[in-house]
Amino acid sequence: MLAINEEQALLNQIIDQARACRYDPYRWTQIAWDWGHGDLEDAEDVHDWQFEVFEDITEHLQNPETRYQPLQIAVASGHGIGKSAEMGMISNWAMSCFPEARITVTANTDTQLRTKTVPEITKWFRSSITAGWFDTQAQSIKARDPALSETWRLDFTPWSEHNTEAFAGLHNKGRDKILILMFDEGSKIHDKVWEVAEGALTDNDTIIIWLVFGNPTQNSGRFRECFRRFRKRWKTYQIDSRTVPGQTNLKKIKEWEEDHGEDSDFFKVRVRGQFPSQSAKQFIGGNDADGARRRARALKKHQYRFAPIIIGVDPAWTGDDMLEIMLRQGLYSKHLKTIPRNDNDVDVANLIMRYEDEYKADAVFIDGGFGTGIYSVGHSVGRSWQLVWFGSASPDEGYVNMRAYIWGEMKKWLKAGGVIDPRDEVLYQDLIGPETVPRPDGKIMLESKENMKDRGLPSPGRGDALALTFALPVIKEEPEADVPTVKAEEAEADFDPYNR
Repeated sequence: MLAINEEQALLNQIIDQARACRYDPYRWTQIAWDWGHGDLEDAEDVHDWQFEVFEDITEHLQNPETRYQPLQIAVASGHGIGKSAEMGMISNWAMSCFPEARITVTANTDTQLRTKTVPEITKWFRSSITAGWFDTQAQSIKARDPALSETWRLDFTPWSEHNTEAFAGLHNKGRDKILILMFDEGSKIHDKVWEVAEGALTDNDTIIIWLVFGNPTQNSGRFRECFRRFRKRWKTYQIDSRTVPGQTNLKKIKEWEEDHGEDSDFFKVRVRGQFPSQSAKQFIGGNDADGARRRARALKKHQYRFAPIIIGVDPAWTGDDMLEIMLRQGLYSKHLKTIPRNDNDVDVANLIMRYEDEYKADAVFIDGGFGTGIYSVGHSVGRSWQLVWFGSASPDEGYVNMRAYIWGEMKKWLKAGGVIDPRDEVLYQDLIGPETVPRPDGKIMLESKENMKDRGLPSPGRGDALALTFALPVIKEEPEADVPTVKAEEAEADFDPYNR
């Protein structure tokens, strides 16, 4: 009887400690594991970056005003920083300290999930002070109490862009209940999975934490945008492998530095935890697109007002795409209009005519694939618009077709000083999205829009519309005409072409 009472007293003590650590995951790590002994013989404590993540969670949860707002943390890193260990510790803290916790863990591939993510996380559960509370299996970790095993659980869930139902049902509504979603190697998880997962962030009065870890291998996609477009929504970390003692082979890292250089994309991704300037197959790199944004405020009228004004039109090609209209005058570019797919060619043609007249455009180029009806309406009323067939022969033998050629000309324009609106995130993403397709003849070929959609990226309609303005040489009929949005009385020194 005494032994039973002592066992129950110890259990009660652990339960009290777990309850006290509910809003303090780092404190739980000091209770749950025997640092400096056994499997942790060479580890005296968590790493500095892991502690900072714990502190983010603690600060968020201890503040009643933020507690029930989703907390989103993204960690980009070099190799070997202990990210799987962090996932294991956070998972065990949540499952131990919150009754009926719900956690879903996924990874970039099923192999990564099964052979790396699962073994590491389950290792931390089996070595925890609460190991006896849970049934730890290869596909899930559940409370041993049969009455709670379906509501108090962690699931290792493979993803598929064609089957996202597993992520659509991520809910755990209830005050002081917790829902955690973890992505391992997040840069290669399909954008559709990210989109569906966001639906789990809507439960009221629920603690919601979304953690994404990964090597920053790609310069586009949702993981990249946690650090760029959506950075206001995420707490972000970029961890250099060299700053995590005892975790990495510093001799090997030194060899990489000597072989590739510290500023190489190879070293940035694998060691410094930074995104590449340009991925291996990416056609337009982030540096070129970023430069086009930065130059916007410095652009002066005299740098482009002598150039012809050209309008490019990319009609929508499927139901969820948009029709895009862009204008370019020399180094200057401007987004004119986005409208949903419209099968009324007369309405679209009238819209283009209005812009052509308003801006006194010297040429209008329309994608021939879905723009023949629009072109015909314009032609019938005397407009000298031109169709551009993306699949037609390129004027330059170095490109497979006309689409690759006009994107190539646009890339040269960006490198030569072309400017885009820094607020136009759609155009920016369109520019850096397409990849090239390797060919034995060495000619440049862009991936298809269908392939981009398979990678989870939208059709780059706005990028195509801007590229269309490079289809043919254009002669300006009115050399001194300015883009109409520019006020003649503006002092050139104070001129802002985007009227911000």
